[in-house]
Amino acid sequence: MLFLLRMLALGLHFVLACAVNAVIVLLRPFNPDNTRWCGNVYARPAQWLLGLTVRRELDVLRATPNPFVIVANHQSNYDLFIHGSVISRRAVSIGKTSLKWLPLFGQIYWLAGNVLIDRGNAAKAKQAMLQTTDVMRNHDTSIWVFAEGTRNHGKGLLPFKKGAFQMAISAGVPIVPVCASTYLRSMRLNRWHAGHVVVRALAPKIAAAQQEQNHLIHADDEATGQKRGLAHQVARAQRGRAPVQPVRRGGVARPPHLPAHARQGRDDGRQDR
Repeated sequence: MLFLLRMLALGLHFVLACAVNAVIVLLRPFNPDNTRWCGNVYARPAQWLLGLTVRRELDVLRATPNPFVIVANHQSNYDLFIHGSVISRRAVSIGKTSLKWLPLFGQIYWLAGNVLIDRGNAAKAKQAMLQTTDVMRNHDTSIWVFAEGTRNHGKGLLPFKKGAFQMAISAGVPIVPVCASTYLRSMRLNRWHAGHVVVRALAPKIAAAQQEQNHLIHADDEATGQKRGLAHQVARAQRGRAPVQPVRRGGVARPPHLPAHARQGRDDGRQDR
């Protein structure tokens, strides 16, 4: 009986939330912060109606500056009411194009600024990914992705799709994992306290290609320093002086510091010649 009452209340709430969110997205269409506002309108009252207690451990997510790619696990359609309350500032999500055909909700999802991808058309999907990369680089916007690509129904993580990682590498941004505890099997909607869910943001991860790029940059700087040190020694040898072992500072080879009287003697010798 309680389950049926909750489903009726949730259906009524969903219609009212769609009406409120329609006003939000019509007043400021395609604003990147619409997703956060709309998500909270859907999720916060629904969690109370469903009898779910959601603990949010989001310090890492709030401390990470935009832009970044958020990778979350996807369990069921209830994720709208779980993850909807933890969306960060100026973050939009990626969804399949079929979502836009859902009455009212699909149009709100589109006007909220979220990205729709046609998985059946490789050319269009690639173009959407390039557009998403440009948005992250130039518009202070993060991207929310369900990396599994479909619902796992609480049976553990499915293999991740590579799209989220390609976007992070192309845009040169970190990946922030956001994990919701398995709630689908333990949720009891016929009880007053239906269940407890923990949503936790993990430390940002740098994609492997980006780490390799940083390593190459560091190696290039070190090679430049060694080249300068070798050139200094060759120049001294050409002037008939013994090479001086360079002093390394911060990966760059530099000649050792000479005392004032030594510099004066060197200058006097040059003037005599």
